[in-house]
Amino acid sequence: MRTLASSIVPIVFIILFTAHSGCSTDEVTQQLSAEERYGLAMSYFNDEDYLSAIEELKIVTIQFGGTQWADDAQYHLAESRYLRGEFVLAAYEYDVLIRTMSTSEFVRLARYRKASCYFNLSPGPNLDQEYTKKAIEEFQLFLEYHPTDSLAVRAEDRIAELNGKLAQKDFESGVIYYKMGYNKAATYYFDLVLEKYHDTPFAEPATYHKAEALMKRRKFSEAEGVLSRFLEKYPGSAMFGDAKKLLESARESSGNGSPS
Repeated sequence: MRTLASSIVPIVFIILFTAHSGCSTDEVTQQLSAEERYGLAMSYFNDEDYLSAIEELKIVTIQFGGTQWADDAQYHLAESRYLRGEFVLAAYEYDVLIRTMSTSEFVRLARYRKASCYFNLSPGPNLDQEYTKKAIEEFQLFLEYHPTDSLAVRAEDRIAELNGKLAQKDFESGVIYYKMGYNKAATYYFDLVLEKYHDTPFAEPATYHKAEALMKRRKFSEAEGVLSRFLEKYPGSAMFGDAKKLLESARESSGNGSPS
């Protein structure tokens, strides 16, 4: 990362001095070099005036795209959007850097930040999870390109958290269908949790409630198998006693009635 600490103050001083000498600020800034323009932008950025920083950084990326400052400007343009909470726009700007400046030192951070944009856009479990899935995809992409990076563990934690949200959505759908008496649909959603999110906290209750739904459908043999696996896998579960009783009931009822 290039540092401009020594040049930022002189640039601002020159602009102010020249303006007091009779030239307009616009006239002065129009004559700035790529380095000077970037330094001015970073002075705004460091003062957390991100809107002003964005305007200056845009000029660097457009007018000085072939200079050594272009990737710095593109990255901090995305950062400015990110720090303003403009996550959709920030994700776009990070993507521009990744796609068009693939050799930049900022690509690694841009990939992580792009994933973080979608993480921040991910809503509660009861809403549409498009951004959640996108965030998982981007964090996985980061891990694919940078498996030993210092941010890799954090990316894995984010993926686990997001998967938990998806698991919760499917689990709660299963519970709703079960309460409504739609036991086939309930079984479907509990199966989704067990197949796709078996390493989340929702796998345990999904297993138990799947057995309940199977009992309601009079699929006693299947319920027996599910409950046996539950008792083996979750001996410390708060539902262990209920599962044992339900297993006894499944064994007594096995072979009785026709499944629905």
